[in-house]
Amino acid sequence: MKLPANTVIVREKVTRYLLVPQARGDKSGFLERAGYTQGDADQLLLDLRLQLMLDAGPTKTDKFGQYYEIRAYLTGPNRATLAVRTIWMTEHLSGVTKFVTLLPDKRRT
Repeated sequence: MKLPANTVIVREKVTRYLLVPQARGDKSGFLERAGYTQGDADQLLLDLRLQLMLDAGPTKTDKFGQYYEIRAYLTGPNRATLAVRTIWMTEHLSGVTKFVTLLPDKRRT
């Protein structure tokens, strides 16, 4: 299934989480391999938005909402390609679909 075109991707999720080194669950080093840095946040936002054209599969449901996963490739600013899993959620209460996180896709590397 396709996620809605108006799916929310909060800029701060990219600029303050994905592209910033974290003590646990760091993704910035992984994304940097493809050239994504703080200076390329807009490119990463665009590349994530392009994934909405791909099929999303349901993964789990909890008290907050229905989660979906998209397995895809991101080609970064330096033209390197990363295999990724992006997680999205449609909230039960609001019906809003939003970006949750990005993970390396170990099945595709």
